[in-house]
This record gives sequence, C-alpha cells and structure tokens, in this order.
Amino acid sequence: MNRRAHPWLLLLLLAAGTAHAAADEPRQVAEQWLRQHFDQPGNRVVAQAEPADTRLQPPLCAQPWQASLPDGARAAPRMSVEVRCPGTGWRMQVPVKLQLFRAVLVANKPLQRGDGVTAADVRGEERDITRLGYGYIDQLDQVAGRLLSRPLGAGAVLAPAAFGGRQTVRAGDRVQLIARLDGIEVRAAGVALGGGDTGARLRVRNDSSGRTVDAMVRDPGVVEALP
Repeated sequence: MNRRAHPWLLLLLLAAGTAHAAADEPRQVAEQWLRQHFDQPGNRVVAQAEPADTRLQPPLCAQPWQASLPDGARAAPRMSVEVRCPGTGWRMQVPVKLQLFRAVLVANKPLQRGDGVTAADVRGEERDITRLGYGYIDQLDQVAGRLLSRPLGAGAVLAPAAFGGRQTVRAGDRVQLIARLDGIEVRAAGVALGGGDTGARLRVRNDSSGRTVDAMVRDPGVVEALP
C-alpha cells in the first residue's frame, strides 16, 4: 500500500495552515501592541486575544500592521483593539483580555475609622489594577497625615476614597499633566475637572489638544495621565 500523501492533500493542508496563520496575525498584533502600550515601570502586563475567527481572511499586508484604542480608553479587563492594514482599508476589532499587575498597598490587619496608617499597617501586594475602579495607593507618603474615613479589613486595598481630609487638587485648578509612554515623559498644562487627594482619579482637560483624559493626582498641582 502506498502511504504517501496525494499532492492535492498536501496542498489542502498547506492552504489550511496558511489561512489559519493569516487569520491569527491581527490577534498577535493586538496582543503585542497592548503589551507595549501599557508597559510602564512597575507594571506587569498580561494580554490575551480571543481565538481568531478562521473564516476571516486578512490581506497579506505589505506594510506593518497598525493598532490603536479609542481616544480616552482606560485600562479595563476587556479591551477592543482596532487592527488595520495601511493602504487597503481593511480593519477589524480584536477583543483582548487585559491584566495589568502592579504592587499596591493592602492592609496587614483590620483598620478602624479614624486610624492613621503606618508602615507596620500595610504591605505591598501585586494586584490587577484594571479591577480597582476606586483607585489605589502605591506609596505610603500619598496618605501621610490623613486618617481613614471608614474601616478596612485585612487584605483590603488602600484607595484614596478610604481617607478623609485633604484635597491636593480641586476642580478648576490649573495643573501640570504628565504623560509617560515608552520611557518618554511629556508635560502639558491642563485644567482639573474634579478634585481629590494624592492618588485620586479625576478628569483633566489638556489645554493644547482640548482632549479630556483620565489622570491620577501625584502632587499639589501635578497629575499623571492614566493609560
């Protein structure tokens, strides 16, 4: 018996493999781009695209693929990355599961309302900050001199909203907006559209672009754009 595969069968298998690889390419582009987009000091990024639909037939892209998120998109457990082939008009939305791990402060023990927080009360623990919708504290000096406005259980993440007292930035304040991407730091003037203490999240309008972005209060009059 001749065990050699027929030529047509080999061609069929090769075509199927090529089609699968082509359909999978936008998925790989979306994953890699998202990892690079959120790759900042202190972050550990995990991105996993949904399985490719082999019924889609992306073109053989002669130019490097391009990827992007909608303006103002914040890090979330599920992201939709647009992948496109320049010059062809071909584009698709790739769903990607995102985890953005960072060391944040959590309570070592139950803490009561009115307590001040010391180094002995907290520890650093890696958490997925895409799921910390109320923000987080990653440096103890961010809450220096402040008291808890509500109790916290052991293992609870310290968030700006758990503390009373100061407002480092108030709505309407002129602020310096810092954006960091790929190791490059850019500064711009802006206006705070909300208020809060160090570590609080708020919206800021960039004077130069007119765009409104999500930011975190870092110091009096200084906010950092969130990815």
